[in-house]
Amino acid sequence: MSVFAEIQNANALIVGANGGIGLGFVQKLLQDDRVTKIYATYRQPESASELLALEREQPERLVCLPLDITDEAQIAECSDRIKGQVDKLHLVINCVGILHEGDLQPEKSLRQINPDHLMRYFQINSIGAVLLAKHLSPLFAHSERNVFATISAKIGSIGDNQLGGWYGYRASKAALNMLMRTVAIEYKRKSPNTIVVTLHPGTTDTRLSKPFQRNVSPEKLFPVERTVAQLLAVIENLEPKDSGEFFSWDGSRLPW
Repeated sequence: MSVFAEIQNANALIVGANGGIGLGFVQKLLQDDRVTKIYATYRQPESASELLALEREQPERLVCLPLDITDEAQIAECSDRIKGQVDKLHLVINCVGILHEGDLQPEKSLRQINPDHLMRYFQINSIGAVLLAKHLSPLFAHSERNVFATISAKIGSIGDNQLGGWYGYRASKAALNMLMRTVAIEYKRKSPNTIVVTLHPGTTDTRLSKPFQRNVSPEKLFPVERTVAQLLAVIENLEPKDSGEFFSWDGSRLPW
């Protein structure tokens, strides 16, 4: 049964919606009549012009909120602003993630390990998601089915790691998977209608993957629109027993 099957006025939150997959989710959900209200976060207004233009076009449906996911006070403030307008969320998708940024680049060997870079990976890719789970939990504690999904990556699978390298990114995504698995267990007691999952989107044609697309075959490099459609299809088909699991874009379960 679809997550939205019995919901007429769904509320959604897309975290990290200023571009790429996050912006794609906002654009797609704006076309869905089952979704009444969409909250979308961005870090800097100068990098969110397209998102903010959508808000100007549809201010009654789309509310954009500034948020740095590494700042817990901002997460709490963002959550409080949403709670001031609605009393429940039905879909939250956390799309925030970092692979490269200035001097921070995926490590090819132990010689390139940098403690500050590792901390940055974990702050954005791991810790931010569990802080969202902490502060948004009251908005999940209702009787209607709802989903809290976080974009992870297959490269964070320990069982699937055959190539090595990319220490910080791999480890931070593995940590994300464990944190969300643990959140799912606690949520099962506190908000049993919430399905918590991590999702592998596949290699998507975004700024994050741009420097690493050279060896990706064309059929495995997805445009944003395809990635969004595929992940929403996975979300639509989730069942309560799926909470705490790690899914690929095609709906298959991935090894931890």
